[in-house]
Amino acid sequence: MTTTTISNSNLSAQIKHVGAEVFSLKSDLNKEYIWEGNPTFWGKHSPILFPIVGSLKHNSYSYNSKQFKLNRHGFAREMAFELIEKTAESATFSLASTIETKKIYPFDFELQISYSLEDNKLNINYKVINNNDLTMPFAIGAHPAFALPGDFENYSLEFQKDEILNYHLLENGLISNSTNNLPLNNRRLELKYNLFEKDALVFKTLKSKSITILKNANPVLRVNFSDFPNLGIWTVVNAPFLCIEPWFGYSDTLHEHVEFTKKEGIQLLEKQKTFKSNYSIEIL
Repeated sequence: MTTTTISNSNLSAQIKHVGAEVFSLKSDLNKEYIWEGNPTFWGKHSPILFPIVGSLKHNSYSYNSKQFKLNRHGFAREMAFELIEKTAESATFSLASTIETKKIYPFDFELQISYSLEDNKLNINYKVINNNDLTMPFAIGAHPAFALPGDFENYSLEFQKDEILNYHLLENGLISNSTNNLPLNNRRLELKYNLFEKDALVFKTLKSKSITILKNANPVLRVNFSDFPNLGIWTVVNAPFLCIEPWFGYSDTLHEHVEFTKKEGIQLLEKQKTFKSNYSIEIL
């Protein structure tokens, strides 16, 4: 397994070249913040979701009157990225379209993922480059899993805004018609496994643009995602981790299967243009 390490005086991060996936983020006291990837629960750490987020109905989509197969969360997380730039505190990885990717996603693209450490923060920058002479539809998302050792119910989430959380439930990986409201108590949501008995909580809209993980009311880390319009929160029941997932896009709905460019949440990038977004993980 080829990996790259970046570090500063406060943090060190390790990134796999396959998927450009962060699999370790440690403090100077050697405390690990990223889920270990135990396959008993979930064998990933922080995959990058591209060119779709979530699932397509029948794992397929239509574009330009043709049908294409594309599995859940897309293919970027399984592919080897090239390390194109490296300093002690930063690394940039690139994935370019190939003959094989164009069989399932018929576009010329380059996806760049940059990681940089700044004090007690890991910045993650996404860049999607459209090398086509036509508009390119895509979705992109983050899926970082944070280690929550000890009793899961000792943890809570503190949202930036005091709001009523309206979330969609998933059914067989697709967005169902069912929505629920979760009221916050002084901006906080106590974590309980029964919240996730029916898979992830999907937020199409959210006023908050940061979420802090607390343990026994003490802040552990904060995810800042001001660029991202959508969010997922997920764990596996009885697993000692939680994913806080900023997204551009989400799964198909149960009852809708439209042309790819008309898919809800899809991004449409004009020819020869570049899309940029970023989020950060801040250790507190």
